[in-house]
Amino acid sequence: MVEVRRNGVVEASHRVHAVAVRGGETIAAAGDPTLRCFMRSSSKPLQAIPLVRARADLPDDELAIACASHHDTPEQVAAVRALLVRADATEADLELGSQEGRPPELVHNNCSGNHAGMLALCRARGWPTRGYRLPEHPVQQACLEVHAEAAEVEPELLAAGTDGCGIVTFAFALERMAHAFSRLESLAGGLRVATAMRARPDLVGGPDGPDYLLMRIAPGWLAKGGAEGLLCAAGPDGIGVALKAEDGASRAHAPALAAFLARLGVDLPDLAARPILNTRGEQVGELVSTR
Repeated sequence: MVEVRRNGVVEASHRVHAVAVRGGETIAAAGDPTLRCFMRSSSKPLQAIPLVRARADLPDDELAIACASHHDTPEQVAAVRALLVRADATEADLELGSQEGRPPELVHNNCSGNHAGMLALCRARGWPTRGYRLPEHPVQQACLEVHAEAAEVEPELLAAGTDGCGIVTFAFALERMAHAFSRLESLAGGLRVATAMRARPDLVGGPDGPDYLLMRIAPGWLAKGGAEGLLCAAGPDGIGVALKAEDGASRAHAPALAAFLARLGVDLPDLAARPILNTRGEQVGELVSTR
């Protein structure tokens, strides 16, 4: 449970389910590890694996932005543009929409790096770029196969939906997501993805995001958040973790992650209590885990 407190008064609370897996076995759990949901943007490190298998020459920044839900910083947008150039593609080839609150150019969409990576995969494999987001396209079929490979499930058993940016997203139980992340670095191309994310966490997310903070603070860890309160992570010694806020509130991630990883001996004091600021930048409350 994560509480939102203002001057000692609890204003809201979030229930977070969590599970840690190593070697195919659950080593820690809170709530319901069989809770099923779509992976959404937590899939991006897995979606980058077919790209790495096709293009071994990608630098860290371009590979990290392919795994990103970026915050539209100049460095992030520059990495998207560089990946588009490598894909021999333009912004017009991106099959996503403009995002509310951001400039209308498609490179500013937080999933533009992910889509640029899919275009680069098309060029590398000689696949048509048009319709790369659709379920029947070879790009999405390759993503289906790598998700099944990582989670060790049959591809035909995966439930699929359409993500907010238009590509395919897959549903798993939390323990299967954690298992998939525990295996990420052992998959062909997975270590390269993990190395790029750890090298450039600033491109993967934003400076206040728990995925960015975990990668900056905890050696050997990588993480990727997803919509509707999901966060997946992988740590040293083949540990995979998945957390899901039942109400979809991602603001609960940092203190929940700190409380849960403390059970595994990982101390994250910077995440345990997160400040709530007003528009003047003053701290007026905090988010804390209660158990």
